[in-house]
Amino acid sequence: MVGLLACATAQAEPLRWAEWREGRTHSRLIDSEGRLTPVADAEWQTPLGSLWKLFVYIWLRDQAPLEAPYVCRGGDPEEVYCCDPGQSIDRDAALLKSCGRYFEPARLRIDAERWRTYWQSQRGPDWLSDLSRLQPATVVGVDELLATLARLPQQAATRKALSAALLKGGDGEWAASIGSRLRVKTWSWHRGDNPQDRIGGFAGWRSDGVPVWAQGEGSSVQVIEHHHRAIAAQLPSLWPAETGPCVDVHLFARYPLAEVLDAENRAATPGVLQGVHHVRFQRGTQTELRSSGEILLDVENERPRLIARLSREDYVARVLDREASGEPVDAARALAIVIRSYLQQQATQQDRCLAIDDSSATQRVAARPPSAAARAASAFSADWVLAGSPVFFHLDQAGENRLSWSDAVARAREGLRFDAILRSAFPRADLATWADPSAQCENLVDAERWLNNQLPRWRPRMAAVPGYDEPAHWQVCRLLSGKPYTDRARARLHVRPLRSQQDRLALTHEYLHLAFAAHPDGLDEDFVETWARRLILE
Repeated sequence: MVGLLACATAQAEPLRWAEWREGRTHSRLIDSEGRLTPVADAEWQTPLGSLWKLFVYIWLRDQAPLEAPYVCRGGDPEEVYCCDPGQSIDRDAALLKSCGRYFEPARLRIDAERWRTYWQSQRGPDWLSDLSRLQPATVVGVDELLATLARLPQQAATRKALSAALLKGGDGEWAASIGSRLRVKTWSWHRGDNPQDRIGGFAGWRSDGVPVWAQGEGSSVQVIEHHHRAIAAQLPSLWPAETGPCVDVHLFARYPLAEVLDAENRAATPGVLQGVHHVRFQRGTQTELRSSGEILLDVENERPRLIARLSREDYVARVLDREASGEPVDAARALAIVIRSYLQQQATQQDRCLAIDDSSATQRVAARPPSAAARAASAFSADWVLAGSPVFFHLDQAGENRLSWSDAVARAREGLRFDAILRSAFPRADLATWADPSAQCENLVDAERWLNNQLPRWRPRMAAVPGYDEPAHWQVCRLLSGKPYTDRARARLHVRPLRSQQDRLALTHEYLHLAFAAHPDGLDEDFVETWARRLILE
């Protein structure tokens, strides 16, 4: 009955919403129908609730070496927010799950004077500099809280850690409405002396770094559950989105270039390209590209070559334009997540960037800035991937772990959301973030030992094969479901434990996807399988 009353109360009062822009707070009330009422000089106040953990997290990132994880012993009701008895939790997961036991200053041995000196150097408010006031009941001004969030150190890392905060809430409803456009820490507390009279909300940042705060009646879960559609309406389609790692793309990788001409049909000078250029291929065809400095014309063995250095989200939007379309919206949102997941699984790491070919064997990339619709689809899900299975897509052919674009379009026109479209194509995969802790690798030590023992035997034979190059590092990870696959960006081989000849063949197959990363057929399943069988069966 209490829960029903709290929920009913939450529906009765408007949501308080505030953003920090242009050096000041912009406040408004949002009613249950999503109608807005601007509030000038609101001077709202808020209890910290769980927000105190956010400031300890930032201090740890900026000041302390990696501390010991928290181990759940059992018997403590607060550990329900942390882990199961006998398990442990690390810093990022503790922030996401709001594990107060992890961030207790006494456990972390935080010195009060060192804390004060640090936050004074960061121009922190008095309540933040005083470690004894870092309590959920401490009431602070919303203006001061937002101004503090605007100048906090370690913002990029903190936003990254919070990117999954709303991903799985509301059985996917929150994600379907809000997307990945918020990076926030939720909070709840009681109002006055009545512990049953709850208020809650969140504070943090939009994905473009604008600080935000919200408060409503009920717990944070009840507030977001009731207002998630209205919250989504406050969030613009943010571009440039959170960029992620850079991606180096070999444009037109399978089509030898004859020449690259500028807008005046003169031979382009090698180096960074600006403006419109014409690309002529040796087979006699030509196309146009547009560059604002992201495309480099290189000459290798007297042959021109084009390399585009893109942000991850720019890459996703360009592939979406080249392979499909930004419409209908939910089909485009689904495919954007598949494109990003494929990039994570199949790209190679070169220096600080990922590297992948523009090719029908991988993903084709538009040689021009992406459309507004493609940018919106990419930005909506920025940082989200599918975890738990390999991912592929095709124009009109569905299959196991493969999304058909034509099917996605039909389902979107029937009214299905992007997450339902993804579930139908990838039933074993879950939405996760690019660096989600749930995507960590459970090492198969016996499989790694077996593979290490094989490499010296294979080396003399493979040394003469063009494009074969033993990777400097790799991991063998336990496959949770589906078919074995290779995460090339992380150099991880996801396979089952070695119990049969077929398991050893599968491990060899996935390893060769890494070793043949420089080979033009390194992603060709038939080519890789042929070599795996030669090494294992001959």
